Amino acid sequence: MKKSLLFATLFLLILAGCKSVKTTEKKGDDGIITFKFIQLNDVYEIAPLGGGLYGGMARVAHVVDSVRNVEPNTFLMMAGDFLSPSLLGSLEVGGERIMGKQMIDVMNEMRFDLVVFGNHEFDLKEAELQKRLNESNFQWIGTNVRQVTEGGLQPFSIERNGQNMPVNDTYRLLLTDADGTEVVLGFFGVVLDSNPQPYVSYEDYLDASKRAYKELDGNSDIVIGLTHLTLNQDKTLAETLPGISFIMGGHEHDNKLLDIGNTKIAKADANAKTLYIHTLTYNRNQKRLVIDSHLFPIDETVKSHRTVAEVVEDWNFIMERELKTVVNDPYETIYMANVPLDGTDSASRGIQTNLGGFIAESMAAAFDYDVDAALVNGGSIRVDDMLDGEIVAMDIFRILPFGGGVLKVDITGDLLNQVLDFGKSKRGTGAYLQRFNVSQNDSGEWLINQEEIDPDKIYKVAFSDFLLKGYDIPFLTPDHKGVLKIYYPESNEIAFDIRKAVIAFLKQLK
Repeated sequence: MKKSLLFATLFLLILAGCKSVKTTEKKGDDGIITFKFIQLNDVYEIAPLGGGLYGGMARVAHVVDSVRNVEPNTFLMMAGDFLSPSLLGSLEVGGERIMGKQMIDVMNEMRFDLVVFGNHEFDLKEAELQKRLNESNFQWIGTNVRQVTEGGLQPFSIERNGQNMPVNDTYRLLLTDADGTEVVLGFFGVVLDSNPQPYVSYEDYLDASKRAYKELDGNSDIVIGLTHLTLNQDKTLAETLPGISFIMGGHEHDNKLLDIGNTKIAKADANAKTLYIHTLTYNRNQKRLVIDSHLFPIDETVKSHRTVAEVVEDWNFIMERELKTVVNDPYETIYMANVPLDGTDSASRGIQTNLGGFIAESMAAAFDYDVDAALVNGGSIRVDDMLDGEIVAMDIFRILPFGGGVLKVDITGDLLNQVLDFGKSKRGTGAYLQRFNVSQNDSGEWLINQEEIDPDKIYKVAFSDFLLKGYDIPFLTPDHKGVLKIYYPESNEIAFDIRKAVIAFLKQLK
């Protein structure tokens, strides 16, 4: 590697369920122990992105092994959001959606140690999530989530070797170095409650964290949070429980490193564009912890781990095979983006973007523009990236991994105004609407073709089929009295799959 990592050589002993900590120094024990955490969060793709310029779990694995080789006392963890969403996860093999199995295979090969649920883990159906839990070889924690069962609320569980093991609220590790210095680490893990599911019950993250901290504080030298919360929630957590030494978090997709009182908060960039290497040095005699955090870029200069790369290649073969059932050549150049297309989460969920405009217009074009407008929820755009230069067909599948049809809906102007107002009110969330042929004047009235929407008029609008399911906009359902007619495209029509519609549209612009 071009980037050298210099660490002291130490021996790692990991022991779960410690009951006490030895405080008597052993012969030669200097009272100081050093250990490392390698942190990832919000990883949706196993292969490199940006034309191979950044990311890739095989590259991450090479860095991890390089650190482990010089510092065996190294701990690899994921701060949530890795099972969903992804292009691979949305595909079907043998009649069953992959739904994160590719990530579990890769993470098992990489020997992950500890993960916390992210909100997108609960995109999966209950049976799908249970399969992923059972397939994993690493430890999970879920302090503020419970599974809703017929017998009441229960911790999620993992079936291994014929036994069911609960996903516990806390996790403790006893680490020992070469000269006998010991330290007990206490972990808890909380997730924001943004993905409601009938099978999931969320406890308030602060209440759950207080309960976990009380349990850990008396029998751990260092208390650490592995969280998937908003940055403001992480800050509140640090302010509420100042005894937490370190919070490794996710969710924002952009790297963060800040101190709130005595607590350090760290988040890496999404999709393994970067990872954090945290070096922690604890002085038992002084009860003092020093954390040195290094943000490490994962780019084309980083070598790939051979066996992990083989797992990635196997899954990529499956992906290409399945995509070819939808498009002839997944790598066909369909558009040249001289101006980068903004597919970042923050933009897609907060402002009208050029990419969102292209997607919405492609929906109208799929009906030969026989509609007045087109609307798609910003949350359906999943790539979280700026796309420039050559855009290939596969990029559209990465942008819109869940696919779905485009519906032509006869809708009253009154309901259309309500839909647009609701979408605007949800700025910052997936319900924010990307639009075609819709604007707003200085007085706040919505316009189509630069004319104010008439509440009594009937409009033809192209909607992504997801929007008509009432998930993002609860009142927008087929049985609403303002929805007068819905045209569902046939499988041979381009509107049947929004991705085909976008590919066809961009080809015309090339």
